[in-house]
Amino acid sequence: MKIITSIQPDGSQAVDKLLLWSVFVLSAIGVVAVYSAISFLADTRANGNTERFLVQHVLRVVFALGVMGVFSIINYHVLARFARLVLFLSLGLLVLVQVTGVVTGGAARWLDIGIIGFQPSDLAKVALVLYVAVLLTAKQGYITSFTHAFLPIFFWILLTVALIGIDDLSTAALVLMSVLVMCFVARVPVVHIVAVGLVGVLLGYALLLTSPARAARVEAYTGMKLFPHTEEQNVFSSQGERYQVEQSKMAVAAGGLFGVGPGKSTQRDFLPAPYNDFIFAIVTEEYGLVGAFLLLGLFVLILFRGLFRVARHAPDPLGLFLALGLVVMLTLYAFVHVGVSVEVFPVTGLPLPFVSWGGTSMAAGGMMMGILLNISRHIE
Repeated sequence: MKIITSIQPDGSQAVDKLLLWSVFVLSAIGVVAVYSAISFLADTRANGNTERFLVQHVLRVVFALGVMGVFSIINYHVLARFARLVLFLSLGLLVLVQVTGVVTGGAARWLDIGIIGFQPSDLAKVALVLYVAVLLTAKQGYITSFTHAFLPIFFWILLTVALIGIDDLSTAALVLMSVLVMCFVARVPVVHIVAVGLVGVLLGYALLLTSPARAARVEAYTGMKLFPHTEEQNVFSSQGERYQVEQSKMAVAAGGLFGVGPGKSTQRDFLPAPYNDFIFAIVTEEYGLVGAFLLLGLFVLILFRGLFRVARHAPDPLGLFLALGLVVMLTLYAFVHVGVSVEVFPVTGLPLPFVSWGGTSMAAGGMMMGILLNISRHIE
C-alpha cells in the first residue's frame, strides 16, 4: 500500500513523516522480537517451526501497514459520516461475542469468523473515539448543557465501555481515559467528567466482583486481600498470580545496559505469552536499557508529535478531538504495557502497539495511526 508522502494536487500536504517512520521502526523491532519470543509457542504448536509463526506475524504487520495506508488516504471527514453506523456495528458485535464468542483465558473476547479470529473490542474502541469526536464537534455551541450535550455523549461512552469491560476491563479503562481527555479539551464541565470517572470506577469495581481472576490480579499487585471470592494462596504465591510479573522483572533485570544479545533470552521459556503480553520484557532482556529506551522513545515521539503538531494544528475541532483521542489511546497502551512489565501496574494483558504478536489489535493500531496521518495531511 502506497502511503502519500508529498504535496497532493488538491493542496493537501504530506503525512507526518516522523509518525510514519516511527511506526515502521516499531514494526521492524516487533518482527525481530516476536521471532525470538515465539520459540515456546512454536515448540508446543508446530514442532519447533518458528518460521511458520514468523511468516504469520510478518503477514499481519503487512496487513496492518496496508490498513494504515488506506486510512491515511481517506479523508477523516468522510469517516466521520459513518461514525454512528460503525459504532452501532461494533456494539452489536460486542453483544454477539457474549453469546457465541470463543473463550480464551476465561474470557469471551473473540469471534470465530472462519480462517481468523476477530476481537470486536478493537473495532469498538476506534469507533467510540471517532463518534465522540463527532459529537463533541457538533455540540460545541452548547457543550456545557447537561441534557443536550452531557447525556448524549456519555450515554455512548458508558455503554461502549461497559460492553468492552465485561471481558476486557483493562481495555475498557484505557478507552474511558482516552475519551475523557477528549472531553476535557472540548470544554466539557469538569464536574461532568469527574462524575463519569466515578461511575467508571464503580463499574470497574462491580466487574472485579464478578471475576475472581481479575480480582486476584489486583490483590497480587497491591499485596492485600481485598475481595472475598479469591484464593489467598493463589494470589500471593510466587507460582500463582505473581508468577508472570516476577518472571518479567527477572527478564528486565537480566538485560542490564546492552542486553544478553538477540535471540538469547532465557525468560521467554518461562514467561506466559512473551510474544504478546510481555514482549517489552523480552526486548529489554535481549537489548538492555538501550533497546528499552529506544522503544519508549519512539512512543514518546508519537505522543509529542501527535499532540503538539497534529492535534494542536489540526484544521478544525473534529481533527483536534480525533487526533487527541487516537494518540492518547495508542500511547496509553504502550505505557501501560511497559508499566506492567516492571510492576508499575497490575497485569493487564494489553499488547504493545505495532510490536506484540496480534491480528485485530495490530489492524486497529494501523487504523488509528492511518487516521492520525490523514489529519496530519490537512494541517495548514
